[in-house]
Amino acid sequence: MNFSAAFIHRPVATALLTIGILLAGLAALRLLPVSPLPQVDFPTISVSASLPGASPETMAATVATPLERELDDVISFTPAMVPSARSSGVATVAAMVSGLAPGSDADTEIVG
Repeated sequence: MNFSAAFIHRPVATALLTIGILLAGLAALRLLPVSPLPQVDFPTISVSASLPGASPETMAATVATPLERELDDVISFTPAMVPSARSSGVATVAAMVSGLAPGSDADTEIVG
């Protein structure tokens, strides 16, 4: 008689064993320690530029896009969209800097 034949001939015992293993696994899962996620401060850069009276479309085309291109030439970054207020004429480019260790100071790493 092979190993699986005993489980095939005794379905009630097989079901009880399966439920027992499931309950033991759930009990063990509750006993596992869970550590909190680490606090990570990603280095970011924020650059603001103003052009009084300009529409958001003008700011995006003439200020934000060229600024992002220039920043991308200097450092590798992931841009974050920061909406500008209607007719405020202010564009802010916020970016998460790639390639720096988490927790490092982006200002000193890029300039220095």
